[in-house]
Amino acid sequence: MAAMELGADTEVGTLRGVILHRPGPELLRLTPRNSDRLLFDGLPWVARAQQEHDAFAELLRGRGVEVLLLADLLTEALASGAARMHGIAAAVDARLLGAPLAQELSAYLRTLEPDELAGVLIAGMTFTELPIDRSGSLVVRMHHGGDFVIDPLPNLLFTRDSSVWVGPRVAITSLAMPARSRETSLTDLIYAHHPRFLGVRRAYESRSAPVEGGDVLLLSPGVLAVGVGERTTPAGAEALARSLFDDDLAHTVLAVPIAQERAQMHLDTVCTMVDVDAVVMYPNIVDSLSAYTMRRTEDGLRIDEARPFVEAAADAMGIEKLRVIDTRLSDDTHGVAAEREQWDDGNNTLALAPGVVVGYERNAQTNGRLADAGIEVLAIEASELGTGRGGPRCMSCPIARDSL
Repeated sequence: MAAMELGADTEVGTLRGVILHRPGPELLRLTPRNSDRLLFDGLPWVARAQQEHDAFAELLRGRGVEVLLLADLLTEALASGAARMHGIAAAVDARLLGAPLAQELSAYLRTLEPDELAGVLIAGMTFTELPIDRSGSLVVRMHHGGDFVIDPLPNLLFTRDSSVWVGPRVAITSLAMPARSRETSLTDLIYAHHPRFLGVRRAYESRSAPVEGGDVLLLSPGVLAVGVGERTTPAGAEALARSLFDDDLAHTVLAVPIAQERAQMHLDTVCTMVDVDAVVMYPNIVDSLSAYTMRRTEDGLRIDEARPFVEAAADAMGIEKLRVIDTRLSDDTHGVAAEREQWDDGNNTLALAPGVVVGYERNAQTNGRLADAGIEVLAIEASELGTGRGGPRCMSCPIARDSL
């Protein structure tokens, strides 16, 4: 990685380095009682999810991609005292525990080895596991033993959302859902304290208006599309655009309204880049997806009226036409098959190079349509990885791509 130039300015430049998170004990924390709050639609078989994720990582390595695992990066970063303070402060909530218990828990966590602390920060801790005798604590007495002192982070699997590289800089995002808010603190900690990222400059940091990486598509150098819906707000999209304009990292940002619903939580659940001039898109939105074009001006920012996304994107990218590969077959008259595959992340592909993408094998119709359009699809198993509603793109944060 020392010899690798960090950064990315497109979705499809040859992938050189990526951050993944191998699913672990945090997924074992999921139960029927808490899965909705923790944003999972099912209870994954963790051992099988790990096998599937390992195969995904090996596929990337086989294509020459360096795979960095988030848990390893976190453990290595926690060798720094400042990083330990950062991680503990974000995890221990005095509003939940009360000041005395919070202080004692923080003191205990400071005694842990980096790998042990990383485990707690990712997998959380229950009151049963609390290593402190606080029989005099009303907080302890009024919680069930299985309640969380520190919430687990099962959605950490989806490393795409908490940071986005734009050119040579990294944007640290703000996640909208309470179950995911602490993920940003771990990502921030890694970029701030891990030696591999020494000297990396920030493109954007938000502590308020939510922006999530799954909503950000790097259409071409200097051109981004940002989905605005359940997870990214209009204020977040505008703040990101202004920051990128100020730092000369972009000249055009398309704000793309999407439905505020679980099935379309991010822009990349309905549309991803598969080639320099092509996207795969959920057919039910091809004709309705629109975009507000924000452009940098001498006075700051100009916002144009909404136009069809495909037209606005092609214009911003400086190409004649953006090819759309939709996923409806001629005999799918009611769009049922396309809807099923959209739910199973058929449109959520990870490009390894122009015209080469990773997709879930279960989405046979989508993969077939891509192949018919000349796109090579590297299919991976996902019977368990998909329970959190995220595909190959969601599970990966590219940190190095070749420029086109």
